[in-house]
Amino acid sequence: MTDSWLAAARRALDELERTQTDAIQRAAELCARCIASDGVVYAFGTGHSRMPVEEIFPRYGSFPGFHPIVELSMTYHNQVVGANGQRQAMFIERVEGLAEQILANFRLRPTDSLMVFSVSGVNAVPVEMAIGARKAGLPVIAVTSLAETNSAEPVHPSGTRLLDHADIVIDLCSPVGDAVCQVDGMREPVGPVSTLTAVAVVNEIKVRTAHLLAAQGLVPPVITSSRLVGRERSSELFEAAYLDFARRATGTLRTTAVDS
Repeated sequence: MTDSWLAAARRALDELERTQTDAIQRAAELCARCIASDGVVYAFGTGHSRMPVEEIFPRYGSFPGFHPIVELSMTYHNQVVGANGQRQAMFIERVEGLAEQILANFRLRPTDSLMVFSVSGVNAVPVEMAIGARKAGLPVIAVTSLAETNSAEPVHPSGTRLLDHADIVIDLCSPVGDAVCQVDGMREPVGPVSTLTAVAVVNEIKVRTAHLLAAQGLVPPVITSSRLVGRERSSELFEAAYLDFARRATGTLRTTAVDS
């Protein structure tokens, strides 16, 4: 074995911090503006890119204002074969026009923004999610692997990639093919790293957004373990976060044929 995954992962995180801090800060500033304005930051990803979407909210140490969008048809990989299998999920994320149907459920407002996670940044659904959001006037944050996306030919009919439709681009600092470890006796590398760096991006944005909101006197309810704050306080925080999310979510749903 030429390297351990932990060592390679540390290098990726170091590279992320060295090169992406400015973009992450700009993303946090955008998120803070949206949340402070009573808007939401939509987060979307297909395949394994659902993981950072789930990391952003709801979980301990997170707060409302981030609005995850996860389509099970493109993210439920546990069965692998047969019904709901991997073949179908990979096919569906390449279907043109699906993003428009997803976005049709939401009122896309000037106070909102969209964060799209896609390692390759070339499949139709994430690309068209960004296109649709921008068409509606929302700023877009793209979290992608520059090495991966620049190594692939665009497959969308527009000839564009996800990053071409983003106001802020954050590089996952993962290599082409994602895996980072060469193993003696094996031709192909193993041990993908993009999920780790994507989760790191999410939490750095989350923490920086919290700093910016708190500096304005806007302290969001943070979902917190009862082992840290006690059962009563934990329940209060969860309920407050839940109700805040529900209130914001109600405002995001499109209830008329034409958004007004």
